[in-house]
Amino acid sequence: MDRTEEMEERIAHLTRSVEDLSDVVARQGREIDRLLRLTQLLAEREAEREADAAAPSASQKPPHW
Repeated sequence: MDRTEEMEERIAHLTRSVEDLSDVVARQGREIDRLLRLTQLLAEREAEREADAAAPSASQKPPHW
């Protein structure tokens, strides 16, 4: 195998590696977006839960009753 063929083979392998890594990065980007949405949803739910716990409802009796 001459030098040109070796270089072409290496370039082909490197190209494949770059394409594989690009797929991984794209998949990770989608996963990060999903996790960010989930985190935001959970933060909103927790904020609502804390707000509900901080303000007793009119139908609740005070703790000393």
